[in-house]
Amino acid sequence: MDVSQRKRTLLKVIILGDSGVGKTSLMNQYVYRKFSLQYKATIGADFVTKEIQVDDKLVTLQIWDTAGQERFHSLGAAFYRGADCCVLVYDVNIHKTFDTLNNWHDEFLKQGDMNDPEAFPFVLLGNKVDVDGGNSRRVTEKKARDWCASRGNIPYFETSAKEGYNVEEAFLCVAKIALENEHEQDIYFRGISDAVSEAEQRTGCAC
Repeated sequence: MDVSQRKRTLLKVIILGDSGVGKTSLMNQYVYRKFSLQYKATIGADFVTKEIQVDDKLVTLQIWDTAGQERFHSLGAAFYRGADCCVLVYDVNIHKTFDTLNNWHDEFLKQGDMNDPEAFPFVLLGNKVDVDGGNSRRVTEKKARDWCASRGNIPYFETSAKEGYNVEEAFLCVAKIALENEHEQDIYFRGISDAVSEAEQRTGCAC
């Protein structure tokens, strides 16, 4: 079948976590294969898109990068609505960013107005495993996996946005479980996905 005639699915993915854990860097590494040492806090929310093929489906991932600062939490409901998957990110070298995962997880479910919160898919990323050759690490892989198990066996990946380690694999997993979760949102997006995607690709976002 001609690619243009194939149904393209738009999946909305939200990235959450404390400020500075590498949410924007992970997104930029995945979409643009770029990494910058210059840190610029995300204000409010921003998104980029990436087209990938999952099995025989053409999928457009719309990845929303949200601010980690407390003062932007009130924006949550509008950005979370219609999400197909939520990616939680913490810094393996800063224990506090792991401790706040429960807050991010629960706040997302509360504000996102999910039909079935218990079944909603999350993926956890432990980022910055490259720092100091792993010597600065404060959160063990076992601790992270135990947390995932306690939350319904959330998939877990250890990543380095700087090195690109495991980033592609993590987002492929995100796309797959988002596809499994895809339900009424697809009806809403089906007619606009092509126009939206093209407009986004023209404007782009390199922040």
